Amino acid sequence: MKPVNTGAAPKLGPLPALIFASRWLQLPLYLGLILAQAVYVFNFWVELVHLIEAAFGDQHALQLLVKNIGYKSETEVSALNETIIMLVVLALIDVVMISNLLIMVIVGGYETFVSRLRLEGHPDQPEWLSHVNASVLKVKLATAIIGISSIHLLKTFINAANYEEKVLIWQTIIHIAFLFSALAIALADRVMVHAKHDND
Repeated sequence: MKPVNTGAAPKLGPLPALIFASRWLQLPLYLGLILAQAVYVFNFWVELVHLIEAAFGDQHALQLLVKNIGYKSETEVSALNETIIMLVVLALIDVVMISNLLIMVIVGGYETFVSRLRLEGHPDQPEWLSHVNASVLKVKLATAIIGISSIHLLKTFINAANYEEKVLIWQTIIHIAFLFSALAIALADRVMVHAKHDND
């Protein structure tokens, strides 16, 4: 006769309970990432305020922007130009994409490795969270890293005159390596899914 499943959590022995409870040691890591997210938000607004001030002719803000983006010119920069604006906007997009990556790691990682968030039915539940697991999380993180790498590469190419040729070459090679890594992860995940379906 099959035992009736009452839905209650199984009672674990002392050692299995200790090992299973050790997952909560990751909680400070996710809280630390939330603090890192706050730092990124602060940095975003600082750069945005500098951009707005520079647009209204603030020379100090302009020089801070030029220094932060590593822009160099043979003539002294006395006003915003299209290249500086583009580099600053790309830097802001970079911050947003890294922030999105942090959210994926914090929310997806906590849900996968620590405890359920129980967001079912919540109107703001991320669509991807409903089917997240370790494999899906790896693919999404790899895709996000490629996006961030693409922004960095675009910033370098726009400001290429201020970089050595070997820097441009190595950044391109690293970006291609990220692409192949993401493809390999996605391919491995697809093979594992097919193998699981075949076994079922």
